Amino acid sequence: MPQPPRSRLSAAHRAAMEANPWFASMSRGQRESLLGAAELIHLRRGAMVFRQGDPVNAAGGGFYGLAAGMIKISTLRQDGREAILAVLEPGNWFGEISLIDGSPRTHDATALSALDLLVVPHQAFAQLMQGAPFGRAVAALLAARVRGLYGLMEDATLRGLRARVARRLLALARGDATQAPVARISVALPQEALAMMLGVTRQTLSKELNALARERVIALGYGRIELLSLDRLQQLGSTG
Repeated sequence: MPQPPRSRLSAAHRAAMEANPWFASMSRGQRESLLGAAELIHLRRGAMVFRQGDPVNAAGGGFYGLAAGMIKISTLRQDGREAILAVLEPGNWFGEISLIDGSPRTHDATALSALDLLVVPHQAFAQLMQGAPFGRAVAALLAARVRGLYGLMEDATLRGLRARVARRLLALARGDATQAPVARISVALPQEALAMMLGVTRQTLSKELNALARERVIALGYGRIELLSLDRLQQLGSTG
């Protein structure tokens, strides 16, 4: 990743980070140590934070905190189709896996908008990991990721498309990777991107969304899905 200009962390950036459940779960001292080790950079829309296969010691690499903007975590299939695994919103931290095991990056991370991005260099991350409290916090972050992956595997193998759509909408309402305790009633995501997350065609997804809209479970807008009944989505997501 290229080295864009650096700047200072603003009050708005800090508020976005503090709102993240994982970051907020750490002590103030741990949070300040992490922020103090980070450099704030700016990236344009469409920029690659890292690519699948990038070495862990690539220039500009490290542990990342998203202070502003949105990022997609994705991969390309053999047929060239893109699969979106997660959408990251402000407050999320990511990129720790390669720093822990030393292996190349597992997926692409692409800016869906202009970004303000915190970067903790590899050496600084390794130093933080020497402290048991931060190490336990990163273990908790990894545990949450494993739970999420198991959930995706369960959805893909055991649940029908209607249930998968409902469950993904509920996950997106809680910030997808963030999984905030309170769900929003609006998801700002193009239907094409949601189809890529579910591994279905845009046409197939459209049929499911239109059916939910007719039942007044959701309402469709331009680049946005309004969740009219979270309870009904919960029921649909649990039916399998």
